[in-house]
Amino acid sequence: MELLAAYDSGEDGGPSSPHEPVKLLDVAVSAAPEVEVAGLQLVKGQAVPVGQALHLQPAAARKVMYNLPVEQMHAPVVGPLHANQKDLLQGLRNHRSGHVEDANLSSYCFDDEYNTFHAHGVAHNPAGTGLVVHRDIVSGKAGPEDFPAAAAAASGKQAAKRQKTAKQQQQQAQQPFDPSQPFALRSRQPWADKAVEAVALTEEQAEYMAQYNAERAEKAGKEVEVSEHTTFHGKEEHDYQGRSWIEAPKDALSRRDAEQCFLPKRHVHTWSGHSKGVNAIRFFPTTGHLLLSAGLDGQIKIWDVVSHKKCMRTYTGHTKGVKDIWFSNDGRRFLSTGYDKKIRYWDTETGRIINTVAEGKMSYCVRLHPEEQHIVMAGTQDKKICQWDLESGDMVQSYDYHLAAVNTVTFIDQNRRFVSTSDDKTIRMWEYGIQAQAKYIADPAMHAISYATTSPNNKWWVGQSMDNQIVTYSADRLKPNKKKTFKGHLVAGYACQVAFSWDSRFVMSGDGEGRLFVWDWKTTKIVRSMRCHDQVLMGCEWHPHETSKVATCSWDGTVKYWD
Repeated sequence: MELLAAYDSGEDGGPSSPHEPVKLLDVAVSAAPEVEVAGLQLVKGQAVPVGQALHLQPAAARKVMYNLPVEQMHAPVVGPLHANQKDLLQGLRNHRSGHVEDANLSSYCFDDEYNTFHAHGVAHNPAGTGLVVHRDIVSGKAGPEDFPAAAAAASGKQAAKRQKTAKQQQQQAQQPFDPSQPFALRSRQPWADKAVEAVALTEEQAEYMAQYNAERAEKAGKEVEVSEHTTFHGKEEHDYQGRSWIEAPKDALSRRDAEQCFLPKRHVHTWSGHSKGVNAIRFFPTTGHLLLSAGLDGQIKIWDVVSHKKCMRTYTGHTKGVKDIWFSNDGRRFLSTGYDKKIRYWDTETGRIINTVAEGKMSYCVRLHPEEQHIVMAGTQDKKICQWDLESGDMVQSYDYHLAAVNTVTFIDQNRRFVSTSDDKTIRMWEYGIQAQAKYIADPAMHAISYATTSPNNKWWVGQSMDNQIVTYSADRLKPNKKKTFKGHLVAGYACQVAFSWDSRFVMSGDGEGRLFVWDWKTTKIVRSMRCHDQVLMGCEWHPHETSKVATCSWDGTVKYWD
């Protein structure tokens, strides 16, 4: 509506004085918003001429050269805006609800008040009028006069809650921790009072908890109790005639069809049962109808080679990976050493642990004396060769001239002597039963030998050198034969196994890239190189009965059979 007003004017038609109050003559009552009409503007309920008010365009003004009153600064924008001008006002906004000015408040104080408000429901009012209380703490609408009562109620409630929590924690601390139930309900949970039924652990969970307890016990310096057991995977342990499953079939006892070996060409079978890498493999003596494998998962498995080619038995007794294994002469017993610093003597047929020696000593290799089958020779980490008696379980002799960990122990010269190699880059020959060394070989050009074996005719001793070659020595006097040096593979840093064919024509070894190398003994040239595994090929064995069959193992967890 039209607003009619009159005021005193001077000679020029303007106001008589810029500070003279305006006298309203007649104002029509209207429910419409206060807008500027007829050259007047309402300020504090009074009509002020347009010349006395400062008009700014909110969308265009960025700088004001006058000190504005508070009423003008916070006066609402009146009048409708064109649809095309609405987006211009967005430039003045820095918040979804309008413009928010910055305040000088340290981050520490803000975080402190923020966390206190959300944790306890009470915080200081930044306006300085007292406390700000969360609506959940006090029922109803909290006003300024309710702040002290709300704060007292909140503080009392928090004190009672803290006292209850402390009591529950004290009761929970008195109860022993059971790691076999990792998801046990705690007393502070709201559902802790409800009855919970115990759920049996699966095999995978039980294995994980056993490993977890072993690691915790090892860190605490305590002995780990391992469930020593064995699992038979065949149909029956004895056939209808009462023969044991480890008995060799009749065709395996027959004589060899040929007098010489041939090179393997193709892949025949893969055994995959270890959850981690395989460190060593051994064929059953003489017949080779069974294959023993040592895994880094702490398990030892024996596989059928002749008929169905399945796992026959699993031996569980080591808490950590198995480093080396060795059969007795008849194959009915075998030794194993692991990273749990124990040497165990097993019964192959039943899986029973006959004896455990060398507890607390890390052994890198174990060998049974070829004639005295109750004597164990072990090369240990503490620079010694320990001789153990399996019947009494005592250490009867030690040979301690090496300056580093002992890697190999090999019997030579009709088992009257043995050769040892070490990380000190030396080769030492010992008289069996005599602590003094009989021969000592050291050369600045030599490297450490990680694995050693003798030829089937017992004339030569070969070792896997860390400079990517296989060195040869005579087995009687330990004299080096530089003409019999085998090169071409990469084994630096790995204790890859060296093996002979049973006719002594070929020497073979794996390498760090998963390949199998076969050399001719006479010419020392590579006659066969095959890509067998994806990871380092640790062990290889020529079948003692077949002419061209070879088994290999790798850290990829598989054992492969080649023909």
